[in-house]
Amino acid sequence: MKNKVKEIFIPGPCGRIQAKYIKSEKENAPIAIVLQPHPQYGGTMNNKIVFEIFNSFYKNGFSVIRINFRGVEKSDGVFDNGQGELSDAAAALDWIEKENPDYTQCWVSGFSFGSLICMQLIMRRPEVNKFIAISPQPNVYDFTFLAPCPISGLMVFGKNDELVPEENILNLKKRLNLQKNIEVKFESIPGANHFYNKKEKELTLIVENYLKEKITIS
Repeated sequence: MKNKVKEIFIPGPCGRIQAKYIKSEKENAPIAIVLQPHPQYGGTMNNKIVFEIFNSFYKNGFSVIRINFRGVEKSDGVFDNGQGELSDAAAALDWIEKENPDYTQCWVSGFSFGSLICMQLIMRRPEVNKFIAISPQPNVYDFTFLAPCPISGLMVFGKNDELVPEENILNLKKRLNLQKNIEVKFESIPGANHFYNKKEKELTLIVENYLKEKITIS
């Protein structure tokens, strides 16, 4: 697989966006993007969790891209407190759609800060079918924009998340569960912290089970 992953640079709103991309061998494959954690706390597209989710999508038949937000490593620009990063994610989605015009499903995923951008993106892009949000931080970021959340998806959190009190996650779950016509599945991992140290296998299993349950390839 390593030989098939390409480092690419895609056009973004403030210059080049550094990315890693792998194309599925299957015709009409679904597509996905995976978004990094917070750039100002060392987050990059090579974060271990981002890498594992990227691999999970590919192993389940997706063409998938992960990007470095503006100002990270070789991406142009500077950190923009989420607004510019949302534009970067939208540019990545534009790019992978053009590369895969016959895709059957479109998924977005993000880890920590990336999960916020992921959820903001689904509010703006009606072609997205499903999402996977890893370690969302409703205690730090306001998720009330999910009113209503337009699509079903998966949220995963660690029971021992040192950055997010479980109460905040449960309040978000309660609010989203009141919405009709969608199902947001919440999965907790016992003993896992915000970064899933020594719990990466458990996280990957949850993600892959969800993919296998929800994917459709025509």
